[in-house]
Amino acid sequence: MAKKNEIIVKDVVIKTMSKNGIDYISITDIARQKNATDPNGVIANWMRNRNTVEFLGIWETLHNPKFNPLEFEGFRKEAGLNAFTLSPTRWIEATNAIKEIYVTMPPSMN
Repeated sequence: MAKKNEIIVKDVVIKTMSKNGIDYISITDIARQKNATDPNGVIANWMRNRNTVEFLGIWETLHNPKFNPLEFEGFRKEAGLNAFTLSPTRWIEATNAIKEIYVTMPPSMN
């Protein structure tokens, strides 16, 4: 069972969760600090950044034996271009990324 917690960052509550000894943090709560009405837009802008895509690809390569590096390479080449967009769902489905790293906290934590 997951252990649910909260941390306070700059007077804002950020939900956290610990499951099987692994800690997770709500990126949606973090994005809400930047834009309270559209945190998904903040996440989408973060996901289209070349440095973010490269970081995610390196992390997955190190920690996920099922990661699809060919799909990652396609994203890496396009990341940062004006027309490039990438959602967490698209990243997970295309690259076989570890889902728990990219999703927000489960609805039961909201």
